[in-house]
Order: sequence, then C-alpha cells, then structure tokens
Amino acid sequence: MSATSPVIERGTAASRIAGIGVVAIILLLAIAPQFLSAGAVDRMTALFIYVMLAAMWNALAGFGGLVSVGQQVFFGLGAYFAIRLANAGLNPFVSLFVSAVIVGAVSWPISLFMLRLRNGEFAIGMWVIAALTHLLVNLDRLIQGETGTSLISLNVYDASTRRLTIYWLALASMTALLAILFGLLRGSTGAAIRAIRDNEDAAASVGVRVTGTKRLLFVLAAFGIGVAGALWLATSITFQPKTYFSVQWTAYMIFMVLVGGIGTFEGAILGALLFFLIETWFGGTGVWYLIGLGATALVFSLFLPRGFWGTLEERFGWRLLSVGYRVRLPVGASNPTGEIASPLQTTNSREKA
Repeated sequence: MSATSPVIERGTAASRIAGIGVVAIILLLAIAPQFLSAGAVDRMTALFIYVMLAAMWNALAGFGGLVSVGQQVFFGLGAYFAIRLANAGLNPFVSLFVSAVIVGAVSWPISLFMLRLRNGEFAIGMWVIAALTHLLVNLDRLIQGETGTSLISLNVYDASTRRLTIYWLALASMTALLAILFGLLRGSTGAAIRAIRDNEDAAASVGVRVTGTKRLLFVLAAFGIGVAGALWLATSITFQPKTYFSVQWTAYMIFMVLVGGIGTFEGAILGALLFFLIETWFGGTGVWYLIGLGATALVFSLFLPRGFWGTLEERFGWRLLSVGYRVRLPVGASNPTGEIASPLQTTNSREKA
C-alpha cells in the first residue's frame, strides 16, 4: 500500500479510550445509589429506561431503515405480561424479564406479515397493531379496561429494597442490551443490516438474507422495548393500558434518536440524556413542555438533520463507539476533487459496513 492510499479503519485511540470510559461509568453507576437520594435513584432508573428505548428504536430505524410509529405495542405488552405472570404467582422481579421474552416471542409472528410492508406502510401498520393490541388488553378482566390494575406483589418488599433492586436491574438491562446491539452491529450481521437499509434489492443480490436479518432486528428491538416497559411498570406499580400503549412512547423514542443522531450508536445514548435533562428541568410545565419538545425536534430537523452527535461526527471526525469501518485519506493525500486531505477528512461521515 502506498503512502497516499486510503486508510480503512474502525477503532481509533479515541474509541479505545471511550471503551475504557464506558466501563468506568457503568461501575460508577453501579455504586451510585450509595451516594444518591431516593428521588435521584428513581430518576436515574428512568434514564436507563430511556436509553433502552432510544437504542432499540435507533437500531430498528436508524440502522435497519424500519421506521415505526407503533413500538409502544411492545412497551405496553412488556408491562401487561409482567402483570399477568405476577398474578399467576411468579416472583414479580422474575416476571419482568420473562415478560420481555414473551414479547420477543410474540413479535416473531407479527414480523411474518409486518415485514412484508415497506416505508410508510410499515410505519402505519405498526401503529395499527399497537391500537388493536390496546383494545385486546382492555378486554382482559384482570386489567378492568382503562381502569387498569397494579403490580401489587411488589408491595411485599420495602420501598428501599424495591427501589435499589429496580435500579440495578435497569442498569444491568441497559448495559446488556447495548452490549448485544454493539456486538451485533460490529459483526457481519451489522454489515447486512446497514446494506439492507441503504438498498434492500442490492443487498439481496449479493447474498444478504434480507428477511431473516430484518426479522432478527425486529425481534431484538421488541424484546428490548418489552424490557423497558416491564421496568417502567416496576417503577410506577400501576398499569393503565391507555398510558402504556400511548403513541407518546414512540414519539419520545423518535425525539431522542432525532436529536441525538439517527444511525449513530452514540447518538441514541446522547439523545436519551438530552431528553432526560429536558424532562427533569421542564417536565412540570405541563403542555408547554410538550410544545417545547415539538419545537426542539423541528429545529433539529431543519438545521441539524443528522442530530447532535451526527453533526459533531461529520465536522470533527469524532468516533467513540464505532460499529463500522471508515475510509480515511492520509494527511497530505489529494482527494478526488484535487484538495489536500486534512487529518480529519474522510470520504463519508457515515460509517461503512
């Protein structure tokens, strides 16, 4: 390879440092409850759930190109199945994760016909599935329609034990889901996912198993959102179908990913953090809070379409949690336009499969 040949890279010194930093942050979060108030522990648990929601929707839409406005169906089912399992006598904490497994299993037959749809048809089709599921859950006598019910079996634990257990379960779930997603996207399956997103027909022509790969991503996203729904139930105890099956949950997912940076691994995490901060500071302002979220999303759509992290990555070449390869021109080499490459210049800011 000559000195002026393009360099294909994945990991960088910054990404290796970032990996160490992520491990350190997770360890600090694990011991954080010793220094936080009860209210702060609850808020941090909510943040972990937001990260899960953002990461799963970003995986489906940002990396897989499957834009859905009905992912609240899996959030609601995660809570519903947890209620059902706990009522049948299963330990309430165990029921949280068994319910997510059931959600993943239920999403498989849903994918058999939903993945036949494309673009807007898929997005609206998922919303229809969510609405129908909401109606079916209301027919369950245990749920009592929109009156709802509670995960009363959690009340056998004192408030402090319950709060800390849910916190650590949420932290462990977030870490595990992010690790699974990161590993999936860095492998050959991740390359296939991005190829399908960019051009489904072209991906199929080179041997990519389009339907199977999309189904894997669909089920993973459903499972992750199911975990988030079950954990949210554990924090609030009460279950009302109109709350858990509300489209606002998907709206929140879209907001977090849009603001953070769709199609970037770091963007979903950053978007969840930004949403968390906005909710913490302005959540008590009522309808103005929702207006502010909508206005923020509009501003980002118009002026920062790649989101906060996507814009930073494009301008400065920052790559911390890399899931793909990137072609970089060495310093001093000329690009196809005849310009001399700078240390940060790349052929494209989007990571290549």
